[in-house]
Amino acid sequence: MTFSDSAYAAFAAQGRGVRSPEEVSALMKLTPLGPCIGVSVTDIEPRQLGDSDTAAALGEALETHGVLVFPELHCDDASQVAFGKALGEPDVFPIPTGDHAEIFLVTLDPAKNPAASYLQGTFFWHIDGATDDVPNMATMLNAVGVADNGGGTEFCSTYASWDALSADDKAKYKDLRVVHSMEASQRLVYSDPTEAQVADWQARPSKEQPLAWTHESGRTSLVLGATTDHIVGMNRDEGRQLIDHLEAWATDERFVYHHDWTVGDLVMWDNRGTMHRALPYDADSPRLMHRVTLAGDEAFA
Repeated sequence: MTFSDSAYAAFAAQGRGVRSPEEVSALMKLTPLGPCIGVSVTDIEPRQLGDSDTAAALGEALETHGVLVFPELHCDDASQVAFGKALGEPDVFPIPTGDHAEIFLVTLDPAKNPAASYLQGTFFWHIDGATDDVPNMATMLNAVGVADNGGGTEFCSTYASWDALSADDKAKYKDLRVVHSMEASQRLVYSDPTEAQVADWQARPSKEQPLAWTHESGRTSLVLGATTDHIVGMNRDEGRQLIDHLEAWATDERFVYHHDWTVGDLVMWDNRGTMHRALPYDADSPRLMHRVTLAGDEAFA
């Protein structure tokens, strides 16, 4: 891994750069998991994650590779939260389920998470915060319990899938706008919803977003996923066909990393340049993830 001079200088200017780029790089080993997405991070201890220089190096790796996998790291909640704070601003939940308000429990057990029923929507490809003005920056999951069957997580690079499009396709798609909504994603889970369910979904505002998001970095990604409802100004059926076509393109195996969980794994992804989905697992499964979500710092544009 190379920790760029510019990234190091930015932290040094804040009085936080206490190690050279070479020293920071030597703290860990990065091994690519695929040609365009995913890297395994080893030779690192949980206590190092909250170090500002180490976090900066990992943040750069996240921008480059999209997904960071720390196999069997066995990170405790305090170290996970410290890592999140070193990288950005973790979301805080008004009703904590443990000792840290930044930890959200990902489980289908309603006794542990009252919002468990909504998590079935995560079985479909999505971007966290696609109906917001500013999507989440990144998310990390710490595996406390794993499913006996299913329960893996898949990630795709929406940067790589955009880059692989032809010049003609990029020209056709670059100015299209797509409406995202909670209702669109929940209808994938509930094919025959009650009136109360529909009212609840529709109470949450929909949001028009660019189909092709050009980031402050200059890179462009596709903004798709379960929340996509229709393309603005296009016949609804034709727009739906295009959305389905592009999602199939973006989730082709050449752009995808599949992670099978082991207890102790910590996985983090750049929500702005990826989509992800959980593979189905039983509601009574022991699968339990401790999630820390970082607030976004870049609006859709």
